[in-house]
Amino acid sequence: MTSRTTEDSCTALITGASSGIGLELARTLAANGHSLVIVARDEARLKAVAAQLESDYGVPVTWHAKDLSEPRAADDLWSDLSKANIIIDVLVNNAGVGLYGDFQDESLDAVRRMQMINVVALTTLTRLALPGMLARHRGRILNVASMVGYQPGGPRMAVYYATKSYVLSFSKGIARELDGSGVSVTALCPGLTKSAFEEKSGAQETRLYRLVPQMTASAVAMAGYRAMMRGRRVVIPGVISKILAFAGELPPRTIALEVNRFLLNRAAW
Repeated sequence: MTSRTTEDSCTALITGASSGIGLELARTLAANGHSLVIVARDEARLKAVAAQLESDYGVPVTWHAKDLSEPRAADDLWSDLSKANIIIDVLVNNAGVGLYGDFQDESLDAVRRMQMINVVALTTLTRLALPGMLARHRGRILNVASMVGYQPGGPRMAVYYATKSYVLSFSKGIARELDGSGVSVTALCPGLTKSAFEEKSGAQETRLYRLVPQMTASAVAMAGYRAMMRGRRVVIPGVISKILAFAGELPPRTIALEVNRFLLNRAAW
């Protein structure tokens, strides 16, 4: 645990906080003295997580069961916080989903829901949080992107890869806008992480998940937290993730696209 500062006692809002990286980020923030507002879809799971965090770390934890894939869910969440006079000094946009398969066969509803969660909700909450942070001359925003944001594309996960490219580009742009304001934006770009993501997305049988080592969610969360508190613009946890991210940017990018096509095919063993 790092030493606590005045800033560490602020309230943090974490989306997708009931499992995986989001839960580990909530634990890390709580361990460093932050009051928490946690958001996820599963109300029963969220209530249990809130009770456990309060018991383990002795910080106030408020929970809001919201499906951020629904139109205006992010707006409604912020309205609820405003009515409760909850001031958010740390925003962690962690909620995200993936979808594996040939694009023409994917459910249009599932594609739209992924875009809503990965892009629209993240952008909306960032926009709603910024005015207050800027008025107070302090604030931290952590947007969970992915090392795939550096890739030219992901055949069979094309929309997911595109949403994470958006998160990375958006975060970098806003971070530069905010230079000198007292507010920072950090893009956390993890590689493969031990969580339920691959199973929920349908990508668990691909060569990518068979061949590439996975980091723990707690290690990714700690790297993200430290980078956010230091005001860094981008953090890519782990050596393998850094190699894959930067390899995706090397010319000719068509090679990286073919490598991704190979990795995102289902393994034959």
